Amino acid sequence: MIKKNLKLLIFTSVIILLPILAGLILWDKLPDEIPVHFNAQGAADGWAGKEFGIFGMPLFLLAVHWLCTWVTGLDPKKKNISQKSMGLVLWICPATSLFVNGIIYAYALNSKIDISTACTLFFGVLFIIIGNYIPKCKQNYSIGIKISWTLNSEKNWNYTHRLAGKVWVIGGLLIIATSFLNLVWLFAAITIIMIVIPVIGSYLYYKKENKA
Repeated sequence: MIKKNLKLLIFTSVIILLPILAGLILWDKLPDEIPVHFNAQGAADGWAGKEFGIFGMPLFLLAVHWLCTWVTGLDPKKKNISQKSMGLVLWICPATSLFVNGIIYAYALNSKIDISTACTLFFGVLFIIIGNYIPKCKQNYSIGIKISWTLNSEKNWNYTHRLAGKVWVIGGLLIIATSFLNLVWLFAAITIIMIVIPVIGSYLYYKKENKA
């Protein structure tokens, strides 16, 4: 899997590390202590030295990026993983790196940005993108809703992921539409519903299959 996607893997790895270059350019403007964690209200509640703040997150995400690619390559059903699905996997960490480090630098430089709203919007867009891709996933052990009913039945897998795709797109749109409210409980409730509905739907389909 790594060899097959090596060029894209290298390119996305460079994207992940771009915030380090930005941090070095902004070095003299950044404070000695940089926020590395934010609470539910979007206020910084965890700080680290400038060196860790600039290098820590990109390097961590780079390690996660390569680990996910390596683990996906070990999937017994990796032939079922399409290039589009693999592309989605390879772009999640780069997008996260740019967004998270952008938020960190903006906050450190006293930019007037609503962290909570920005994060909610980011997740809403991410859910919509995943919702558009997930119905196209074929059975595998790396990408998708991997529960016993979907892994043991291709029909159940296809049904569950079509349902999940619709639910995640709708959920993503709801999250974006309500992002300005900054209600953590609402975001959590929508996210839980997005997870629960496909699982329940999958189980009901499993019961229906076994009755037939």
